[in-house]
Amino acid sequence: MLVLSRKTSERILIGDEIAITVVRIGPNSVRIGVEAPRNMSVVRSELCPLDVVEEVGLRDECVPQH
Repeated sequence: MLVLSRKTSERILIGDEIAITVVRIGPNSVRIGVEAPRNMSVVRSELCPLDVVEEVGLRDECVPQH
């Protein structure tokens, strides 16, 4: 795993199509923005069952766990 330090408004680029921006840093959380192509799913890991994450890599099959 690559671990990077960023300040508010700084970005991380992944390839030519994905940009991660640090929007706000709070005392207990960090708000980030993700810019990616519409055909690429961007999902928080807690919304996917672990077996789906492992098998399909966070595709559209991920649904909220209530």
